[in-house]
Amino acid sequence: MIFLIMESFFCNFASWNQINQSNIKKSKMQNLRQANILVIDDDADILTAARLLLKPEVKSVVTDSNPDNLRRLLTANSFDVLLLDMNFNSALNTGNEGLYWLQQIRKWSPSTAVVMITAYGHIDLAVRALKEGAADFIVKPWHNDRLLETIAEALPQKDGKKPLSTAENNKVTTPGIIGESSVMQDIFHKIKKIAPTDANVLILGENGTGKDLIAKAIHEQPLRAVRPFVKVDVGALTDSLFESELFGHTKGAFTDAREGRMGRFEASHGGTLFLDEIGNISLVQQAKLLTALQNRVISRVGSNEAIPIDIRLICATNVPLIELADEQRFRKDLIYRINTVEIMMPSLSQREGDIALLANHFTRIYADKYLKKGITLSQSAIDKLQIHSFPGNVRELQYIIERAVIMADSGELQADDLVFSPIELSTAEALQNRKDANLGEMEKNAILRMIDKHSGNISKAAKELGLTRNSLYRRLEKYDI
Repeated sequence: MIFLIMESFFCNFASWNQINQSNIKKSKMQNLRQANILVIDDDADILTAARLLLKPEVKSVVTDSNPDNLRRLLTANSFDVLLLDMNFNSALNTGNEGLYWLQQIRKWSPSTAVVMITAYGHIDLAVRALKEGAADFIVKPWHNDRLLETIAEALPQKDGKKPLSTAENNKVTTPGIIGESSVMQDIFHKIKKIAPTDANVLILGENGTGKDLIAKAIHEQPLRAVRPFVKVDVGALTDSLFESELFGHTKGAFTDAREGRMGRFEASHGGTLFLDEIGNISLVQQAKLLTALQNRVISRVGSNEAIPIDIRLICATNVPLIELADEQRFRKDLIYRINTVEIMMPSLSQREGDIALLANHFTRIYADKYLKKGITLSQSAIDKLQIHSFPGNVRELQYIIERAVIMADSGELQADDLVFSPIELSTAEALQNRKDANLGEMEKNAILRMIDKHSGNISKAAKELGLTRNSLYRRLEKYDI
């Protein structure tokens, strides 16, 4: 009976929440009809398209191709939202002009919300613009409904308050991914903008940084969320299996082909195809993949029938982009094809503030899994984690916490409960030079905090840090404490 009541409550709550969200959206779109909009772009076609779209939807729309006229326009009129291009007649096409004009607009008309207009290749700059006060950005060529929604979201609220810009409220989240650091906020903004498009995405980063989670997060946005998500570890496929796995084969196409089989391209039709470890495929495989992506048709092995494909392509690799640029290893034309938008996943040591957040998250997960609910991390355990370099990134942290929860004898994990494997430690040592500055400062602060906590008792401080007395003395000498 109680279960039925609770189920009814949650169903009613979900229904109410959907209605509420719908009403909020409707209210914002109604506000759009009272809005005054200014569009600044040096592309006449963009101005014409914006004017034709906005004229019947807003109170007034003004367009201009010259940003030098901005101050005059903003002085003479009161605009609610300004659509601003990132580039103007610049041979360098860096996007810095858009950032410059954004800064000027914030001085001249701080009440005007600024939405940046950008191309796929300048999304990094657009994210930077959000940090500098832009309300949002739109990628061109845009979808008309999406542009109207973006403008409606950017409009000042009825109480006169401006919508919060990224600089004012940058705690953006993406379902399934934990992170509050600035580098992760940049990635969440990218996902938000590229997910509603069909742009091909290349995810770069070290092993264990969560590239597959990013791929799933992009797929789970509304455009293709209800369609298949198909993952293939192409780096593990031999040349003989590559074609059959991706394109399928007919019965009798080769030895042991006792029946026909659909390939991964066909299986992901209408959805997302995620090609993991793309940097490890051979030049022969690259040529076959490029042909399929260019023509948007595939043929099963043993057949000449052309099968049209409609997929959203996401690729991932731990190979640095500079190595992929070597044509003896990877075709440049394929890089251009798969890299409409690039996402660089940071290592865990670059995600300032996220280690404790993730560690607590994994502690809760494994405490539930292994029926040890209520287990928490002590400050000494968190301090120990924060001075570790994590060469295995988030995956390494996850395994460390899982082992600690399994072996825990009490309700609070201490520093001694966290065991780093010899492989991880040796890898950490190899990477130490790259990370010494930040880690050294963190380690020094942790040591000072422990010594202060134990009133100068070196033995107790060393034990809580998970170090021997000699190790701690060496660190005291190193940091001149």
